[in-house]
Amino acid sequence: MKIAMISEHASPLAVLGGPDAGGQNVHVASLATRLGAQGHSVQVYTRRDDPALPERVPFAPGVEVVHVDAGPPEPLPKDDLLPYMDELGTDLRRRWDRSVLGSGRDPVPDVVHAHFWMSGVAGLQCAPPLGIPLVQTFHALGSVKRRHQGVHDTSPPERVARERLLCRAVDGIVATCQDEVSELVALGAPPERVEVVPCGVDVDAFQPPAARRRRRPGAPLRLLSVGRLVERKGVDTVIAALPLLPSAQLVVAGGPSADDLVDDAEACRLRDVARRLGVEGRVRFVGSVTQDAVQDLMHTSDVVVCTPWYEPFGIVPLEAAACGRPVVGSAVGGLLDSVVDGRTGLLVPPREPEALADALRELESDPAAGERMGATARARAERLYDWSTVAARTVEAYGTVVADRRSDGAESGSEQLGASRAVNDR
Repeated sequence: MKIAMISEHASPLAVLGGPDAGGQNVHVASLATRLGAQGHSVQVYTRRDDPALPERVPFAPGVEVVHVDAGPPEPLPKDDLLPYMDELGTDLRRRWDRSVLGSGRDPVPDVVHAHFWMSGVAGLQCAPPLGIPLVQTFHALGSVKRRHQGVHDTSPPERVARERLLCRAVDGIVATCQDEVSELVALGAPPERVEVVPCGVDVDAFQPPAARRRRRPGAPLRLLSVGRLVERKGVDTVIAALPLLPSAQLVVAGGPSADDLVDDAEACRLRDVARRLGVEGRVRFVGSVTQDAVQDLMHTSDVVVCTPWYEPFGIVPLEAAACGRPVVGSAVGGLLDSVVDGRTGLLVPPREPEALADALRELESDPAAGERMGATARARAERLYDWSTVAARTVEAYGTVVADRRSDGAESGSEQLGASRAVNDR
């Protein structure tokens, strides 16, 4: 297939760890790479945020990243990008339109896959008018974000209304977890148009350590938190649990580089929390890390802790599973799918340090249980979350909307032919 992905703010080329560079970048990059490896042709269209960027950048076999001019060529917060989505969509329509002289310089895709709601806004400008099926993955929903963040939600005020429109207008929706489906249906998505395909993990890049390290009973529990340093990730919940775990050590990876952590607002807030609770000596912030470094940190940790208030999916629990590490996480969003409570980790209510501490004490007192959970998590990651499997399931979703669009077109053509004959017979 010829596949066009729109990812307006989350470029596969971005350096991870910034406020708007995280799981979606990994998702788009990994999915595109696997689709290319399976023989498909993929172009990822993203907004130019630097005038020096070339228009086209080869990314992987069968995959290229295309920078589209939409708004000023400079970094902008994703919540400020909506005014430029019509410009992005109009540019894409020109690239694919074969009916206008001077247009059509890019291959016409068989399917357009929009990642994030603003990419969907751009997608509506270009795909339906050209008869190209449009698939939407939201990655996060404004209705959920507003519910959890309230007045702190920085999304444009029209976000939820636009998401409602997308739910009704697109040909298909790829949701990343079961918890998202009910939210989509509540927004007006026809259930038959929603397909659940999870995020994935590179099970070759993330593996259990070659030599198993057994934690001795009574040894300090080594905890790891990985992710962007934003308040909703709930790192403060982990820090607040430490006074109830007198020997536990916590490493926090993510955010800006280690040198810039001193000026990062969230890092400063978290350090203040640790200081007030008297546990600053047991919390270490390491800043942004490479994917290889993430694996190394997981190998030297006993438990990976993921305690967001809400999480549309979350790739870190899958990376932990692939590394054979148990996850103690919040029972929200995608973690309800990626962590099987009692088998691959433990789930606790969000924002409850006491419940988190109870779960961690359970693993602290029984190191063998953590090892069993980690081994089960690895096997489950290989079976369900390998990116090759995720890519194949995504192609199945593409195939459904392409076939439906062709069927609708054939029916429409038959109706028009029948109407024409009826007129001619009169």
